[in-house]
Amino acid sequence: MAKKITSNTSRKNNQKSNFRKRLSKLSNWERVGGILAIGLFFFALYLLISLISFLLSGGADQSQLSLTAREILTNPNLKIENVGGKWGASMADWFINRGIGLASFGVVYLLFIMAVKLGRIHKVSLSRNFGYGIFLIIWSSVALGYFMAPLYEQSYLYPGGAYGFFISQWFNSVIGNVGTFFLLMATMLICIIIAFENAWPVMRKWMSRAKKQPATDTTLSDEEIFNAPQAPVINEKDNSFAKVVKEDDEVEVVYADDNNKGEIELEREPEVNNISPDKKHGDKKDDGTNDPELEVEKRVEDDVVASIQQDVLEDYDPTLDLSRYEFPPLDLLKEWSTGNPQVTNEELIANKNRIVETLKNYNIEIVKIKATSGPTITLYEIVPAPGIRISKIKNLEDDIALSLAALGIRIIAPIPGKGTVGIEVPNRKPEIVSMRSIIASRTFQESEFELPIALGKTISNETYAVDLTKMPHILVAGATGQGKSVGLNAIITSLLYKKHPSQLKFVFVDPKKVELNLYSVIEKHFLAKMPGEDDPIITDVQKVKNTLSSLNMEMDERYDLLKKAHTRNIKEYNQKFISRRLNPEKGFRYLPYIVVIIDEFADLIMTAGKEIELPIARIAQLARAVGIHMIIATQRPSINIITGVIKANFPARIAFRVASMVDSRTILDSPGANQLIGKGDMLVSTGSNLTRVQCAFVDTPEVESIVHFIGEQPGYPTAFLLPEYIDGNSDEPGAVDLKNRDDLFDEAAKLVVMNQTGSTSAIQRKFSIGYNRAGRIMDQLEAAGIVGPNEGSKARQVLLQDEYSLEQLLNNL
Repeated sequence: MAKKITSNTSRKNNQKSNFRKRLSKLSNWERVGGILAIGLFFFALYLLISLISFLLSGGADQSQLSLTAREILTNPNLKIENVGGKWGASMADWFINRGIGLASFGVVYLLFIMAVKLGRIHKVSLSRNFGYGIFLIIWSSVALGYFMAPLYEQSYLYPGGAYGFFISQWFNSVIGNVGTFFLLMATMLICIIIAFENAWPVMRKWMSRAKKQPATDTTLSDEEIFNAPQAPVINEKDNSFAKVVKEDDEVEVVYADDNNKGEIELEREPEVNNISPDKKHGDKKDDGTNDPELEVEKRVEDDVVASIQQDVLEDYDPTLDLSRYEFPPLDLLKEWSTGNPQVTNEELIANKNRIVETLKNYNIEIVKIKATSGPTITLYEIVPAPGIRISKIKNLEDDIALSLAALGIRIIAPIPGKGTVGIEVPNRKPEIVSMRSIIASRTFQESEFELPIALGKTISNETYAVDLTKMPHILVAGATGQGKSVGLNAIITSLLYKKHPSQLKFVFVDPKKVELNLYSVIEKHFLAKMPGEDDPIITDVQKVKNTLSSLNMEMDERYDLLKKAHTRNIKEYNQKFISRRLNPEKGFRYLPYIVVIIDEFADLIMTAGKEIELPIARIAQLARAVGIHMIIATQRPSINIITGVIKANFPARIAFRVASMVDSRTILDSPGANQLIGKGDMLVSTGSNLTRVQCAFVDTPEVESIVHFIGEQPGYPTAFLLPEYIDGNSDEPGAVDLKNRDDLFDEAAKLVVMNQTGSTSAIQRKFSIGYNRAGRIMDQLEAAGIVGPNEGSKARQVLLQDEYSLEQLLNNL
């Protein structure tokens, strides 16, 4: 019997767990959007059919629709002609007759638009469609109520609905029928001008054409004719002729038509084209015959469009390769705390009294004191009395710590931007800041950062999130066990929750081989590595040097692409590529961000020294604009590890608790990190200001759940491949055997001579080969005397100037 009860209990538990799994799947926004889209689509279709059926059979249902909704829905003997049934007939009558009239079809359109938007079926502008849609619905209802007011007494159908009829009648009573008509026309024209860019130029041109229509049989005044600086022009519709008579210095034009009798006197114009040859020579007088009529053909000008209409291609979507990729759900993270501060009023008051009493013992009066409670630290801001020196309070740091019996007292004298002195006191019961609360916060979810990283919560209990692209590189230091590895996991986790695999790649360097090994599961989604490497997590020092050199090559290639695209940074470049203004056939490609994370930097420096430091410094100096960012972590922030070159190129610093003040000054250029309480308590420096933050806690099982959720989804065929790097020590052209030339040697030689550019990357892109093979071909070209020696980052000099010289050299080979 006991076994049966146990089996029933386990079955119920399994059913509950399955139900919770289904609910967690439904929490995905894309699934919820699909469900809402389907529901809205079929509801809009049902409403459309009901409205159309009401127009055809609504008259037969009027007697039934006059009943109450309860009587209509509960009476089984009631017959309704509407195809949508009782509910459809009632809804159509409510929308059309009692609502907004025929404009109700606009509501159906808006419902379809919402379904398309929620289901992500097609890219539509919800704000634009709703803005113009709601305006047209209201305008149509009022216009139909105004123009079709007589139908309200003769038909069962109210074209503008009750609202449209009421509003139009109200306008009639206020501004009259003419004013209402003008208001409707003006609002419609204004809407058309706002909606279409070339609407107003077309209207203006149409009005100008109407204004310039020539009036027939119009007699000009003498003043207008006198001021005209042209010869008289004959009206095309007049069949009469004009004769021009020369008399001394005046020209007399006599019209043969009786309606145009009179003489017009003008100043003599020698350039007039309709003067007869007799007058031009001056030796003959006019014999009285009429000159031939001058026909002036009106010049025709083609219409000019307001704007050039071009066929715009749909924007490129870099996420299409993994269009079914699902972001990790929030349920994979645990809620480690209740979210309520644990500091009681009794503790706050007791600490305040001890601080005031200690300062009074040294004759320091306080005007005001204020407490701000955070998850692990409480900040007491004090305003000293006038005449008190700030340095005197700063020197009492140990005395205040003694009176409070607390570890990690830190005095900020003064607080930047405030006229107060800050005393940071650890809470007796510190609160754990869970990563789930940080990821779910509005600050992080609604951030528009390119690379948002959420670190934790500040003293004022606010979520601390920053943009890595603005930092742009981070130096992390802290003693063993103080939360440095958890901080790195928090940075990586926040990026995984925000970025698609097509937008972000990681390069992990882990000399300890165990800290970052968890992330090898997402190799085909988020990781980058060199071609031919088996392990996506780099642990060998020699491979670290090659990878850093490869990253330098990737950086140079990206700068070449930015130069060809005439852009200054990766954001502008990717915007151009997405809008299809860069042709992939010309070598352009979408550039994902690359974040390089190096753990235990001290071990690399002790092993490789300058071979590691110099490529890191070059990346830190130049790679920001092309989207390559570095995060370096070390547990030994000494001056021989964090050198001046490294510090100068890493302006953003994160310091967990360190052993001594010297280490704090090394990492932060100021003391303070030695006074932290550990367990994720850290100081973040982004320039001149220091911010105390409690790091968000993400446990190893949570990281495993996240990476396995991503790794189980379809990924790319391989990891993101960095350029192949050839060790410069083996590139000696004297060791090249020209008898075993590469199959592409001749074609590569022609390419180099024709373009007069000796570039290994150009050969690699042209023939779609690896960097190692392209480098060997370049060495053979150098050994053959076609190009000059290597000059660092510059292209090699081409020694042959034409193809004829090249042909002779190839024949000799």
